[in-house]
Amino acid sequence: MFTKPFVKHLAPALLAGLGLRLFFVWHFPFYSGDTPYYEELARNWLYHGVYGFYSHGQLLPSDARAPGYPAFLAGIYFLAGTGRQAVMLVQAFVDLATCVLAAGIADRLAPDAPDATRSRVAAAALWLTALCPFTANYAAVPLTEVLATFFATFALLIFLSPAGMTLDRITLNGDILRAVKIWFAGGLVVGLGTLVRPETPLLLVAVLIALWLRFRRPANWRTLTLATLWMIVGLLLPLAPWAARNAVSVGRVQFLAPRYAETAGDVLPTGFYAWTKTWMYRFRDAYLFTWRLPSQPIDAKNLPSYAVDSTEELSRVASLLDRYNRTPGMTRSLDLEFAALAQERTRRHPIRTYVWIPLERAAAMWFTPRITLLPYSGRLWPPSESYRSNPTDFEVTLGLALLNILYVGMAFAAAWLGRTNSGVLLIAAFIIVRTVFLMQLQTCEPRYVLVCFPALLAVAAQLFRRVSTS
Repeated sequence: MFTKPFVKHLAPALLAGLGLRLFFVWHFPFYSGDTPYYEELARNWLYHGVYGFYSHGQLLPSDARAPGYPAFLAGIYFLAGTGRQAVMLVQAFVDLATCVLAAGIADRLAPDAPDATRSRVAAAALWLTALCPFTANYAAVPLTEVLATFFATFALLIFLSPAGMTLDRITLNGDILRAVKIWFAGGLVVGLGTLVRPETPLLLVAVLIALWLRFRRPANWRTLTLATLWMIVGLLLPLAPWAARNAVSVGRVQFLAPRYAETAGDVLPTGFYAWTKTWMYRFRDAYLFTWRLPSQPIDAKNLPSYAVDSTEELSRVASLLDRYNRTPGMTRSLDLEFAALAQERTRRHPIRTYVWIPLERAAAMWFTPRITLLPYSGRLWPPSESYRSNPTDFEVTLGLALLNILYVGMAFAAAWLGRTNSGVLLIAAFIIVRTVFLMQLQTCEPRYVLVCFPALLAVAAQLFRRVSTS
């Protein structure tokens, strides 16, 4: 990959990418609701030696959040103090390293192409990722996205090594040893990524699906089993100390962060979540409903029309929300009533609950202007009214929405042209597996698909194979 034609792009692309990230850091810094949790964990761990939170004046150990990102923050705090800007600057450079990894992926997706073609697609991927505003924007917020994207992209680059994906060419002991190193290293990086984001093992699921589908003949079963075992060993190695610590400190063996970031004894509103999953697909509704739990009031007036099937059901939901607001908080009995309502809605329209709503969630996560961290409304409809009320807001939102569609469209076109390419199929499996998983969460946050974007843009860069240099 690092041939002379590629290297001449390296400095200008990274400088342009750094400028974009610094623009977001200086002009649009953002602090999520999750940011204080990570910061408190990092400070307590660094300055008090306890990975946990204060409760009633006592510092107690916790397993509610995996330790990867707090460790990242603690390292920065140790070297540069607890300022958020230092975190953002470090994240900008980590994200630029991800751009280089994406260029490596693009190169490995063209293994049989001439060197000039491979350099061209690698350079295209480098520029596409360096100038992608959606990933660059997250350098300006202390959240897990930048670090999680780095580990996922790094793992994909490892697995796309020829020794890792060409099982039919493994014939000698030396070949097996090289392949084992790749499988173990990939699993290890996924394990490190799991300490940042607990859904990272989905990447291993995608790798195994791609391998078992391609090499499913009985003659390959022994090698496939070996690959599976070594990936699992690599995955578990960095997770084992975390699980052991949890067993000692909080009394339960927890390899991943809890699904709802709960602590022992928390009342989980799973019935309420089940109800929202029968209708919620827009990210804005998470602010109005899901994230107002456990104690903030919820206004029934914010309920969209498609969340109820009749006036009787609207009255019933309004009554439940009124009881929640008066309590205040979600009690077990109230949560059970929301669960019953979810079951009734699902029985009436099972296809809506299990097919249409998840598909709408997927579309909302993938086809969005991605203005969550920016001071824009995201409003596009109706176009004439939105433009008249705020032209700048409308133009920025529309421009980012079209750019997002362009990225996805380029990747889809390149994937279709390279549909027999095993690396493209692996990345497609990763995107599909991750999207299917995200459709089942209690909220539909578009930021969770950003982890796929460097690999997505590496696939999109394959369109530049056909660009003539003459």
